[in-house]
Amino acid sequence: MLEAAFDVPEAGILVLFGPSGCGKTTVLRAVAGLERAQGFVRIGRSIWQDDAKEIFVPTYERSLGYVFQEASLFEHLNVEKNLRFGLVRTKDADGEARLAEAIELLGIGELLKRRVDELSGGERQRCAIARSLCLKPDVLLMDEPLSALDWARKREILPWLEKLRAELRIPILYVTHSADEMARLANRVIVLDRGSVLAQGPLASVMTDLHVPVSSEYGPSSIVEGAIESVSNEWRTVDVRAGEWLIEVASPAEAGAPTPRRGDKLRLRILARDVGIAREPVTGASVRNVLPAIVDEMVEESGAYALVRLRSSGGTLLARILRRSAAELGLAPGMRVWALVKAAAVVV
Repeated sequence: MLEAAFDVPEAGILVLFGPSGCGKTTVLRAVAGLERAQGFVRIGRSIWQDDAKEIFVPTYERSLGYVFQEASLFEHLNVEKNLRFGLVRTKDADGEARLAEAIELLGIGELLKRRVDELSGGERQRCAIARSLCLKPDVLLMDEPLSALDWARKREILPWLEKLRAELRIPILYVTHSADEMARLANRVIVLDRGSVLAQGPLASVMTDLHVPVSSEYGPSSIVEGAIESVSNEWRTVDVRAGEWLIEVASPAEAGAPTPRRGDKLRLRILARDVGIAREPVTGASVRNVLPAIVDEMVEESGAYALVRLRSSGGTLLARILRRSAAELGLAPGMRVWALVKAAAVVV
């Protein structure tokens, strides 16, 4: 049984997250009208379903774009003809302008004359997204769009999805079971389990909720967002300012991103297992980030570990430490401590 009620922001990426079989794709298909679930669906001012008033708008009349796990491009057409396929049917006056915008936004201008079988998996998905955007949808639905790609292809397309998040002025509903994708892309998150909503809210707060199972194969993690305060060309590092925290990390250019500049905004992901806790500031060690914080909450996990949530004006961190360490440190809510974060442990 599916019981999911949530609001969709006007822009940005709302991630539907959870294990396989939890109802993520069913929710997406219900929004698209591909499945007839009981309920109410409204996007903007358009009501697509209202069972109380016996309203159900068929999929072909809903202003939406849908990107599947596979790109589903027409193999007998080149990229440009794939993009124009929907425009030929709609015959909108501003179709050419929308086509040009989609090509620019997804960076596929050099691919237009290529055959589909000449594209990488990442290039195929970028073209599939552009084709959806050509129709100027009110909402973009993406169902595990990276699940069929290897890691190299995922790294190729992720920056383009981040660009969509920043520049597209429509909501994006993004289904995934990957905590890595969620941490990289989401503005807001809905956690589903067996058809029910376990939690929803901004990415950082949901990921640091000690009572919600949001973790990858590497365990729970935190998100800290800030802006670059300084760049060291000599050491290939940047200092990121987030409230009272100044966090030194390897330059994003080390991972193939453009050369960073002062003021650039960065999203940092920090695994709980890579965060230590000290009662006093630590010096004379290789750990570069010694961050002041307050113990906010602590839960004992099964076995030897405890999960501690730390807060400051810079954000929220999770630390997974031994229960014995927590006891010896005398950790308790409200205690002033220092979080120890290796620069090499931070994912930019």
